[in-house]
Amino acid sequence: MYNYVVFDVETPNRFNNRMSAIGISVIENGVITEEFYSLVNPEAPFDRFNTMLTGISEESVIDSPDFAALWQRIEPLMNRGILVAHNATFDLSVLKSCLTAYEIDWKPYAHYLCTVQVGRRHLPNIRHRLNDLCDYYGISLDHHHAGSDSHACAEILLNYIKEDAPVDKYIRTYKFK
Repeated sequence: MYNYVVFDVETPNRFNNRMSAIGISVIENGVITEEFYSLVNPEAPFDRFNTMLTGISEESVIDSPDFAALWQRIEPLMNRGILVAHNATFDLSVLKSCLTAYEIDWKPYAHYLCTVQVGRRHLPNIRHRLNDLCDYYGISLDHHHAGSDSHACAEILLNYIKEDAPVDKYIRTYKFK
């Protein structure tokens, strides 16, 4: 069994190139072993839509670290396994944009898994929005809170594994450079 780093980001505006929050849940040997959540000062303007969706505003992140400062804390977590997200290409693209904007040199690529892609094949007859899967599995969710979303996604992945879904078959490579 692989180790997984399940993460979710919230963004401040329609450009989706900065994050205003990140949640990380680390799965090792089939158990969630560590969780992390932080607001992030995106050093970018907020759109009303994003603030209404996430509850995060310019005022709420004023004393939060920017991505460069936060990266010092989360890089060791992000290196602990295969990256996982619900609609993974979105979260990975935001991560890549932040790394690029702050001129942070990370690895050229990472292996990742998308729980939407696995779910569409494993459970073809239900909807695959995060809240629908949480309802299906009885997982508590405070939707659009990055910490809750990453935890829920980790629980969904653990359910897929427990149900013998062939998750290894859906591991892909994301290029950061």
